[in-house]
Amino acid sequence: MKKVLIRNIGCLQTPVGSWSHKGSKQGMNEKFMNAAIAIEDGKITEITEDGKLPGAEEDFDEIIDAEGNLVTPGLVDGHTHLIFGGYRQHEIAMKLAGADYLDILRAGGGILDTVRKTREASFEELYAKAGAFLDEMLGFGVTTCEAKSGYGLDAENELKMLEVIRALGKEHAMDVVPTFMGAHATPPEYEGKEDEYIEMMCEELMPQVRDKGLAEFCDIFCEDSVFNAEQSRKYLMKAKEMGFALKIHADEIEAIGGSQLAGELGAASAEHLIAIEEDGMDSMAAGGTTAMLLPATSFYLDKTYAPAKRMIEKGIPVALASDFNPGSCPSLNLQFVINLGCLKYRMTPEEVLTAVTINPACACGRGDLVGTAEPGKQADLIIWDAPDFEMVCYRFGSNLAKHVIKKGELVK
Repeated sequence: MKKVLIRNIGCLQTPVGSWSHKGSKQGMNEKFMNAAIAIEDGKITEITEDGKLPGAEEDFDEIIDAEGNLVTPGLVDGHTHLIFGGYRQHEIAMKLAGADYLDILRAGGGILDTVRKTREASFEELYAKAGAFLDEMLGFGVTTCEAKSGYGLDAENELKMLEVIRALGKEHAMDVVPTFMGAHATPPEYEGKEDEYIEMMCEELMPQVRDKGLAEFCDIFCEDSVFNAEQSRKYLMKAKEMGFALKIHADEIEAIGGSQLAGELGAASAEHLIAIEEDGMDSMAAGGTTAMLLPATSFYLDKTYAPAKRMIEKGIPVALASDFNPGSCPSLNLQFVINLGCLKYRMTPEEVLTAVTINPACACGRGDLVGTAEPGKQADLIIWDAPDFEMVCYRFGSNLAKHVIKKGELVK
């Protein structure tokens, strides 16, 4: 069993525990100064501070010198649309001319444009493209991510996307959490027949996803001009009956009941929440649902930002994620999301670190493995080119992840 020592850590900053942090605990981090970490067989075995080492240097197979820099847990991106064909750079001109997200969707573009290109792409093409995205994410310090289907919108192509996600999860260094999102939009062949499409998803496709073991979560886009609250309820209740954990895209543009539904059904997370209202927040707080906020999407679409601080006040665990996708957020840089968390949500650096580590880890069912730097946890760590996490929040546009360690192995 390989033994690794990370020494000369200026500051090790981490949340603690294997549960979602909410309210005042959202901003609680431990800080160990002049620290060292012992790793064995890919897991943290001991943390020391004040210059003390967890054993003699000759006891370790590899020694990594942090050179007095900050170390944190590896980042967890809890919301991505990683698998897709093509790109949508041509929509920039439409947006500059005044078209918004739903305008583009109603015109047959947006998600439906990506659906066409994803259906045309082979398994091998999607695998290679998404694998390169994972390489890039790993370089930014993301060591675990969630990935959704949702650009196939029929049995053949949704299953193809989920097979790609499963293969990447097995073969790439990144841990990838699979989410089935067949209800991302209504495909052209079901136009005007949304209820029939939901019925097909529930009775034909969802059982196949379950039987093949291709997803842990089910997600749906509950939004004006997409799927209403009752359609979303039917889909999510069927998913829960089949043993899936739940996620829901809710209140991104209009508050039509998605956040209330999330809390009522005990969803692991509700995504976006730009337009959420007080009753939706109350429902999520009561249901223990994490708010998966996506500030880079607000930035790219030039929209308002979700009320993150109000959610923290309400006792809702807040997580921040990239929403990487080809239309509304063509960026997988979670460090930029960290910057926006401070600048636009007015979250403290400690609240932000929790929001990109343990809270998304718990919302993805991985809180017992990753999201904190503690003995017993997987040794997923970042050595930053920074003395403290305030510097990571302060600098933007540069990649400050100097070294990335995944399961005790240097991957960058």
